[in-house]
Amino acid sequence: MLKNGLAAALIIVAVGLFLWWQQADETSSTRSGSQGGQRPVAVQTAPVERDSIAGWAVFTGSLTPAAQFDLAARTAGRLEELLIDIGDEVEQGQLIARLDDEEEIQQLEQARAELAVARARKAESEAALDAARRALTRTRELREQRVASQSELEAAETEVRAEQARVQLAESQVHQQEAAVRAAEIRLSYTSLSARWQGDDAVRVVGERYADEGTLLQANDPVLSLVAMNPLRGIVFAAERDYARLRIGQAVELRSDAMPGRVFEGEVARLAPLFREDSRQAQVEIRVPNPDAELKPGMFIRARVRIDSRDDATIIPLDAVISHGGESGVFRVADDGETAEFIPLQLGIRDGGRVEVLEPELSGRVVILGQHLLSDGVPIRPADEDEAPVMELDQ
Repeated sequence: MLKNGLAAALIIVAVGLFLWWQQADETSSTRSGSQGGQRPVAVQTAPVERDSIAGWAVFTGSLTPAAQFDLAARTAGRLEELLIDIGDEVEQGQLIARLDDEEEIQQLEQARAELAVARARKAESEAALDAARRALTRTRELREQRVASQSELEAAETEVRAEQARVQLAESQVHQQEAAVRAAEIRLSYTSLSARWQGDDAVRVVGERYADEGTLLQANDPVLSLVAMNPLRGIVFAAERDYARLRIGQAVELRSDAMPGRVFEGEVARLAPLFREDSRQAQVEIRVPNPDAELKPGMFIRARVRIDSRDDATIIPLDAVISHGGESGVFRVADDGETAEFIPLQLGIRDGGRVEVLEPELSGRVVILGQHLLSDGVPIRPADEDEAPVMELDQ
């Protein structure tokens, strides 16, 4: 038992001596590192440049036709013939469709027949009026010769007035039947659907088809949709901050996911005077020329409008800007070229990966990679291309 207790005591003493020695060694190493100084931090830098820069407001939205309307039936009937279809071009005044017109033709023939009857009645009334007038003339002559009595003269005059009234009635009936003929002709014309619109564009395109041949249509039922493809209208929405810097006539750059790499030009055409309460945004209309019909209504678009620009500005990479000590700024390579110093900045226009420096004056090079490891006075060195910036200490 005594031997076991002695062995245990020796083991405890040995462990204690080992731990004391290890702690003393770490303390010595730490002091040695402190005395030796910090190794340089590997960083990547970029020069401060003087160049022009532009600020852009970016919006998203959709393309819509500048003009669109549905060609609809103006009378009820069966769609007998459809002459064009989706994607076809339509010229101003072109015949597009025909409805069954048998009933309208019959009504027109009947109206024309009734007009002929009315005209015949008018001719008959006019002939009777001529006869009554001749009879009145003879009666007056006989009265002057005292052959006819006064009552016969009065009867002849009354007959003339009666025939005049019949002629007027016949003329009214002729006018009535002429109107009926015109109405029947109009109803017959409604069975032929032609493309007519207001505007200078001579050609439009069929966007949608709502009915097929054989469909029984009611009055005002749509048959086809006609859209104007040039120009198109881009509809986007601007927040209050961007809206204040938009002006009618400003140039716009447009891109569509359907045609990557392509840039289309447009201009601000209209600015809505009201902001939507739910989004605090106002509608902006962009006029988009589309002479080759490459763009299509309904496409998603991204629109850029240049709202600010500066010539001969101080420009740095946006990657250099960090938040340090509650301020935005950059780490600049000091004049000795071996250490970094933090400089708070007031920034201006941003354009992609670049940003303008307003204050203070800045020159030289700024750190764009590895700055999160830096503080004022920390030594730096250029990093190799494949080297990640890290902080190393002497061991």
